[in-house]
Amino acid sequence: MSEMKIVILETSDNHGYIRPYSYEDGRSVDHGLSIISTLIAEQRKMGGEILLIDNGDFLQGSPLTYHQAKVDCSHPSVVIQCMNAIRYDAVVPGNHEFNFGRNYLEQEVAASNFPWLSANVISETTGEPLFGAPYRVWEWDNGVRLAVLGLTTSYVPNWEQEDHIRGIKFIDPVVTAKRWVAYLRDQERADIVVVSYHGGFERDVLTGEASETLTGENQGYALCLEVPGIDVLLTGHQHRSLAGETVNGVCVIQPGSEGCYLGKVTVQMKQINNQWLVVDKQSELLSSKNTKSDQLILELAEPAEKALEVWLDQSIGSVVGEDMRISNPLQTRLTDHPFMEWINGVQMELSGVTISCAALFDNHSPGFGPNITMRDIMINYKYPNTLTVMRVSGQDIKDALERSAQYFQLNDMGEIEVSGDFLTPKPQHFNYDMWEGIEYIMDVSRVRGDRIVRLEYEGNPISLCREYDVVMNNYRASGGGEYPMFKGKKIIKEIQVDMVELLADYIRGKGVITSTLNNNWRVIASANEIE
Repeated sequence: MSEMKIVILETSDNHGYIRPYSYEDGRSVDHGLSIISTLIAEQRKMGGEILLIDNGDFLQGSPLTYHQAKVDCSHPSVVIQCMNAIRYDAVVPGNHEFNFGRNYLEQEVAASNFPWLSANVISETTGEPLFGAPYRVWEWDNGVRLAVLGLTTSYVPNWEQEDHIRGIKFIDPVVTAKRWVAYLRDQERADIVVVSYHGGFERDVLTGEASETLTGENQGYALCLEVPGIDVLLTGHQHRSLAGETVNGVCVIQPGSEGCYLGKVTVQMKQINNQWLVVDKQSELLSSKNTKSDQLILELAEPAEKALEVWLDQSIGSVVGEDMRISNPLQTRLTDHPFMEWINGVQMELSGVTISCAALFDNHSPGFGPNITMRDIMINYKYPNTLTVMRVSGQDIKDALERSAQYFQLNDMGEIEVSGDFLTPKPQHFNYDMWEGIEYIMDVSRVRGDRIVRLEYEGNPISLCREYDVVMNNYRASGGGEYPMFKGKKIIKEIQVDMVELLADYIRGKGVITSTLNNNWRVIASANEIE
């Protein structure tokens, strides 16, 4: 009787973070691809059969990736150079791989020394997988065959700019997996089938209860339940840290984000009656804490990082008036703040409309101090969004505000806090919008769907039947973040320039920006707070 152990290492959602360094304030952190590279090397030193798979979202998400794609784009990105040096065996494209357009994506694919796998991202023209290979098979001398099938969340068209994905179809991952897993078992004679899916779990992996609205963005649980023949499911997208569990006999894992963990799945094989069988499979997360960076990766990244630092430290303007720094993210979302008023004001000025909505993307956004640099722009506006002007009804505006109002709940002390479903399975601060051009009050003590107790435009109650032109980012205009009231509405204007560029050019043009605060909205915990 023969035995064999195979180790599958997974990274996911690194988002271009290489150095263990904070772009916000320069402090050292304990994660990043350079540290993950050390963990990978340590695993390889242990010997045995090891495969290294990245599960997507590595080309976008940090100031470095933006600078490489938009500013210093004369050569393939340093992220790909580092991944080549680490010797990845395969990668699966995530939704953010499409953020910088087809030309950039094709350049990065061509520069990769590893295959890109995605069976459900196909060419509209040929019907074939866009990246060529839907899967890859490894075979060892003893005859064991392991297949990795790549899948990407099919929800990409709900977020991505149309120009970036023209000619591409994103088909259902579950339907695709049913076809290909059977093929891998029957035709490719795979003894082990691994599915690497850039998507997460729509249900709790322990109870099976829905953990989010079932939009199709995350279908990991359905893959485990509905597709026979999967041994291991590598996941991502949600930035969760998940290991040690199985769903319907499928070993599952998700290694967080930004290089905080290296995912490890160990598969034990035995040969019984001339057939190799999986007899055990375990998943675990290897923490990046207390691990030194791989010096080779740091050296590879150094020229790009130095060029980035020069660009980030450029002073582009200054602020007078109200303090635009954000010291308390929750308070910023409870009452009008000069920074958010400015963001919305810029959107209105550039688009020529009088109503705008925008979000504070995460709890790390610092706002602006007296001097503004490119670093400030990049830290506060982390997504490559553009602007869309849509014609919507007053009812749509109210419905959108009610959706945002779900962001809050009252704790046992009657105090406002962030609702749990905006924190798990991953933080969704970017799905709470703040508006300018209208006046409104949210009362969190009321039931969901009935929390907007004042809603006015130009001093009069908004007419639910009347149409209004509203400027917002392209993600929200597509209905992203569970805002279906915007999906499919008439588009009046699109400003196809990245918001980082728009904001930077706006500040450079003004030189000095004036901070204001009109207090047009607030969130309250009781009807007694209404004046």
